[in-house]
Amino acid sequence: MDDIDFNRSDEQIMLVESASQFLADKLPLERVREIMESETGFDQAIWDETAAQGWQAMHIPERYGGAGFSVGETFLLIEEMGRSLAPLPFLGSAILATSAILEAGSEVQKSRFLPGLADGTTKAALAVLESAGSWSPATIHGTAAFDGDAWSISAEKPYVIDGTAADFFVVAAKHDDQVSLFVVPADQAVVTPRVSLDSTRRIASVSFNRAQVPADSLLGPPGSGWSTVERVRAIGSVAIAYEAVGGAQAVLDMSVAYAKERVQFGRKIGSFQAVKHMCADNLVALESAKSLTYYAGWAAAHDSGELALMAPSAKSYATSTYFKAAGDNIQILGGIGFTWEHDAHLFFKRATSLEVMLGTGSEQRTLLAERLDV
Repeated sequence: MDDIDFNRSDEQIMLVESASQFLADKLPLERVREIMESETGFDQAIWDETAAQGWQAMHIPERYGGAGFSVGETFLLIEEMGRSLAPLPFLGSAILATSAILEAGSEVQKSRFLPGLADGTTKAALAVLESAGSWSPATIHGTAAFDGDAWSISAEKPYVIDGTAADFFVVAAKHDDQVSLFVVPADQAVVTPRVSLDSTRRIASVSFNRAQVPADSLLGPPGSGWSTVERVRAIGSVAIAYEAVGGAQAVLDMSVAYAKERVQFGRKIGSFQAVKHMCADNLVALESAKSLTYYAGWAAAHDSGELALMAPSAKSYATSTYFKAAGDNIQILGGIGFTWEHDAHLFFKRATSLEVMLGTGSEQRTLLAERLDV
């Protein structure tokens, strides 16, 4: 095993500081609220600014227009986005869809799609889950038929992360009873926004009705799609764990700051043992979540075989930690924490949605048990 060093390099420290300052300046929570009420759910100008800073290009190789760093640097950006509830289609495009093309695309396909994803001029989304909502090849019922010149894709994908912003989709469908992945332009799909608990991130229902795409739209060999999906899901799970760690830190900071200021019964509420214990328990859980998440990030960045175990572990633990911290934050805030005007509910809703994305905690732990053969 390579030596594991979680100390951040000078470059990584500068990256995080720059991202934190940018998000504080461009996406304060007041602006997040405005954007989440908009039609698109994100600000194209801010997306373009992040692209100018190389965020989307971070882990794309330089020969495809990327920055040539590892996915570990991208995870650091996502942690900061989680802290600020950044309403950007980053998870769907820069992580899930980009990873699918990096994993399965040919040189020609990478040269075609990655430069646009790297410079932010193109956005994409991964369309895998169907109505069963289960991450299993048995639940994929979409079909792909080949006539010798083109593919015809028919599928219903009701849970596509950042699907409303996508210019194209990476779609899972079956050909000869095996799952394959296909690149399908958005103009070949019917995209319907879904009502979601978390208004700071858009989910779409995407329908493909005999969508016609060229023969070279197939990613990887026929029937190899599910192995790519599993790898992309693992990378996405680690990204969500980083986002959860950032969000959990934000709500813990909110809880502690309020407990130091709010006076009740002639004392600051932070002096009460019950409140102290709540904050302390969440701090301990958060530090454990960070350790697990950073280890998973190391495994992804170094292409370690441990990623198969670390991804579901980190995703399950970090999102449950965030969910509890966000709920406790509302309790510590008291009456004001239950109001629409306070930001606490936005973090709670994000925490709730992250627990479900790419598999619930129960599903992640089941996956981990299967891989441990227990």
